Amino acid sequence: GLIKIRGDTCWRDLTCMDFHYETQPVPNPMSYYLHRSPWWFHRFETLSNHFLELVVPFFLFLGRRMCILHGLLQILFQVVLIVSGNLSFLNWLTIVPSLACFDDATLGPLFPSGLRSLKCRVLAVQQEDARGAGPRPRLGCLVRRAANLSLGVLVAWLSVPVVLNLLNSKQIMNTSFGPLRIVNSYGAFGSITKERTEVILQGTASPNASAPDAVWEDYEFKCKPGDPRRRPCLISPYHYRLDWLMWFAAFGTYEHNEWVIHLAGKLLANDPEALSLLALNPFSGRDPPRWVRGEHYRYKFSRPGGRHAAEGKWWVRKRIGPYFPALSLRDLQDYFRAREWPPEAGQ
Repeated sequence: GLIKIRGDTCWRDLTCMDFHYETQPVPNPMSYYLHRSPWWFHRFETLSNHFLELVVPFFLFLGRRMCILHGLLQILFQVVLIVSGNLSFLNWLTIVPSLACFDDATLGPLFPSGLRSLKCRVLAVQQEDARGAGPRPRLGCLVRRAANLSLGVLVAWLSVPVVLNLLNSKQIMNTSFGPLRIVNSYGAFGSITKERTEVILQGTASPNASAPDAVWEDYEFKCKPGDPRRRPCLISPYHYRLDWLMWFAAFGTYEHNEWVIHLAGKLLANDPEALSLLALNPFSGRDPPRWVRGEHYRYKFSRPGGRHAAEGKWWVRKRIGPYFPALSLRDLQDYFRAREWPPEAGQ
């Protein structure tokens, strides 16, 4: 919540959700429709986000009922995020600590009743504890309690710089504190991109990459936008890491993302491991391409019911320019050798 308030003016003027669904790493089918929601609904979403991330966490300290309300609101929030985009396993993991907000009395109705039921056995143990009739703690139990207490003190002590960082107007996010790396500060979507760009990898079998009649064919990734007619995928909580990294690569240049050139070399060699990460290899069953290039495109959702949607297009794209020029294996030999990359893809 803090990284949003301090990171981008659109979170403060309540316009970030006008762009989020279209520009998030890997949209899903629901993102397509939520993007076209009325402006007032996007304002409501942004305000709700601030309330859930900046106010609701303090409900944990306001008694049992408010703690339960916190758990319900946070789980509902994460479910909405799961439905609205492919954010991998992040939201599923965030649900887990919220489960601790619900005590036995709250969860009891979910379990069957009966003399031999789990609920009955738990109730009997609680009654024995209340009467003090339980067995005396053994040495192992005392050691475990001491270990738990020591760990709690350690985490509290290590968390001091984390809390001070959060309160600082120049906070550092997505950073670990201390050599043990068990405490950290995390923030997602501190800034929102206002337009979506994609790197499209293409190959050709033409001996001359600059020939007007050279036919360039697109490689398709498993989930990230490519073919405008392909429906956005639904994979959460699964995570296609390469697709996610391609989203980051589109923000900069290939000089800042040299691994993209490494990937191009793998495609030129028809490397089976690299190709297994893709959905479509246009040169499957054929000789590998002689040239591979990266093209930079701007993507926008088509309008439901509009002309492009009627043509079966989920996306409308426009070429920006080259991302990296046409490359052959011969071009990459020195490039790979200088970086001490595995030679099999660069020779």
